[in-house]
Amino acid sequence: MTVSLYQRLGSAAGLAAIADDAVDRHAANPLLAPRWRGKDLPQLKALSEVFLAACAGGPPPRDACGIGTPYAGMHFSEGEWSAVRDDIDATLVERGVDATERRELARALHAAPGTFQEQALRRLNVSGSGTGSAHPSRRPTT
Repeated sequence: MTVSLYQRLGSAAGLAAIADDAVDRHAANPLLAPRWRGKDLPQLKALSEVFLAACAGGPPPRDACGIGTPYAGMHFSEGEWSAVRDDIDATLVERGVDATERRELARALHAAPGTFQEQALRRLNVSGSGTGSAHPSRRPTT
């Protein structure tokens, strides 16, 4: 029987801790901090947990139905989205997560659709600079 990435990352408790640390990193990251300034960080951490659980193939937390995740609609530039992924990876490294799991989650993060998160951002009034796309992999092709 194969153990899922969700389970290898510690299931709900592990992903909650990862989300908590990653959002703290985002809030301190000079490139990302303006997007989190003045926002409800506990709520963003809860939304990040939902997002990471979905990316890791796990079930959403019981109370997460329909709340989305914290990154879409922020119209990140390529560099900002890279900083988000880097912050998450740095959190995983700090927590001693193996490179295999880190790569697997990185692939899932890269593929995560930005529209998945729109509802949550509207509820939190989180907005971006208005430039770039919600997710670099979702840029329209010409």
